[in-house]
Amino acid sequence: MTKTGLILAIDTKDYDLAEQWAQIADLTGQMIKIGMEFTYACGFDAVRKLARGRQVFLDLKLHDIPNTVASAIASLVSVKPAMLTIHTLGGKDMIKAARKAIDVNFPENQKPLLLGVTVLTSMDQENLNSVNLHTTPLEQVMKLAGMALDAGVDGLVCSPEEVATLRKFYEDKVVLVVPGIRLENAKTDDQKRIMTPALAHKAGANWIVVGRPITQSANPQQVAEEIICQLQD
Repeated sequence: MTKTGLILAIDTKDYDLAEQWAQIADLTGQMIKIGMEFTYACGFDAVRKLARGRQVFLDLKLHDIPNTVASAIASLVSVKPAMLTIHTLGGKDMIKAARKAIDVNFPENQKPLLLGVTVLTSMDQENLNSVNLHTTPLEQVMKLAGMALDAGVDGLVCSPEEVATLRKFYEDKVVLVVPGIRLENAKTDDQKRIMTPALAHKAGANWIVVGRPITQSANPQQVAEEIICQLQD
């Protein structure tokens, strides 16, 4: 069975709170996710400070013309992310430019995994139809996955509903990072395609991303430890 790790989402505008959550991740051996909310609110000096000495999943979901995305990635070297994200809907030329930017600008032993975001976990069939994509979420994910992997991504960000199909189709050739994780009987918030940690592990996720179920709980460290237990074979 695929080994599954836990990534703690640091989604806050408050640096002190982010550091508090990151220290919980330190105690339980997790990677942390730094996304747009923290980055835009606190700035890149704060991102570099929070990232120092930690494994970081930098989830900025870059999506622009190839040259702009490549330049943005070149600017991330000082953060030393373990993984970073781009939107696969940017197309193969953008993805190839992102791949080249990593290979050219990052030291060999510090190259982050390039992850392609497929279909957001907040998107369902109705949402896809509203943007003129008349496919199921799974069909759209598989189409984008094939293109993105051919163009040079190391892995994919997908919802729990697609991870088993992707794992079966690509076996161990792709890293799968899975948000949309919720505990049993927990609120779904704005997520629509969700799954428990244990089921995501069994489906073949390499990493699961969990934020609010941990950070908004009465005892975040205890909840993180309980989730880690669910990820064991």
